[in-house]
Amino acid sequence: MKKSEIYFSVALDDQNIPEAISWRATDAGEQIHFAKAINIALWDRNQEGTMKMDLWTKDMPVDEMKHFYLDTIGSMAQTILTATGDEVMAKKMRALCEELGKHLEEEGQVQPQQ
Repeated sequence: MKKSEIYFSVALDDQNIPEAISWRATDAGEQIHFAKAINIALWDRNQEGTMKMDLWTKDMPVDEMKHFYLDTIGSMAQTILTATGDEVMAKKMRALCEELGKHLEEEGQVQPQQ
């Protein structure tokens, strides 16, 4: 059986606020990648519930954070469709993305999609 591992490293300041987030994956070689935010959700087999970890660096701007979550919801819509075939749920998630995208446009935080 093949095994693949993903490693995250978080550098904290003296108040335990993330200053830097890096990651690497064994299948992607030894290169270290850097991120401003991570959102990890795991389905716990024993608890039958979701365990989450959300971290972001102190240099992550608010507009980028909003865009990060908009992208995350969009990718979750595709994942739910691929994993379950539930077109209704995927469609509703995409509709939420459109609504939130318009909200960000109104705030002037993203350019209108063409």
